[in-house]
Amino acid sequence: MTQMENQLFRQKLQLVLRWFVPAAAVLAFAAWMYISPEGALGKLDAVGYAVCHRIDARSFHIHDRQLPLCARCTGEFYAAGAGLIFQLFVSRKRSKLPSRGIIAVLVLFFLAFGIDGSNSYLYLLKQTSHGVLDKIPNLYTPNNILRLFTGSGMGIALAAVLYPIVNQTLWRELDSRPALEWKSLGILTALVAAINLLILTGSLIVLYPVAYLSALGTLSLLVIVFAILWIMIMRQDNTFESPRQLWLPLLAGFTLAILMILGIDLFRLQLTGTWSGFPGLSG
Repeated sequence: MTQMENQLFRQKLQLVLRWFVPAAAVLAFAAWMYISPEGALGKLDAVGYAVCHRIDARSFHIHDRQLPLCARCTGEFYAAGAGLIFQLFVSRKRSKLPSRGIIAVLVLFFLAFGIDGSNSYLYLLKQTSHGVLDKIPNLYTPNNILRLFTGSGMGIALAAVLYPIVNQTLWRELDSRPALEWKSLGILTALVAAINLLILTGSLIVLYPVAYLSALGTLSLLVIVFAILWIMIMRQDNTFESPRQLWLPLLAGFTLAILMILGIDLFRLQLTGTWSGFPGLSG
């Protein structure tokens, strides 16, 4: 295929995709809306259901209703969403990864997440199993406060690494400055810590927005990852000059994210028969 033929093929493909992707997005979203629970919070539950165990005892609650994600996932995904929004306003098209010092801090966040998550999982095995597993040692008794803070630290780390990588993939002209510097990291961390403390008050004024932000943060991360994958498959790396040009990759990413969530939701619902946590897991 000659260069001109290849260019004509790409133009025809783009024209087809401009109609196909929106149609697929509408169909996928309609199917997911149909199978997901009723109400706004029910839809958020269906997002969390695809990525989180949703164990009731390990979740925060609005009255008697658990949030869409467990305490750890709530912290992780709301902080990741907040971190991406924060960098969008502060960093714009900055595309360089953070300095080694900041990376070291992010690694500490990751290690805290891994240690607390592993300890919490072993504690769950001890509570739900019998025999030799009863003797599994634990570093400490896990709790939702630690889950929230270690989860939100991981969310900050995800956003700090993902944001510059996205910029490196998208833009024709790059801003080579670090996307996150010490001052902005400090502000973001302080903001997340303050929100965590507000969550722990149990105030409905805080929990309702956090429920939305955590579920939408989950969806946003999936959309971004699938959009970047779409751009790489279509060989459109570093071809964009304006955010307005991103509508098709983002819509494709949204479609793929919804299809993934729909598939997992249907599989898990068929397996467990409930939109709540896995039956038998209550620790």
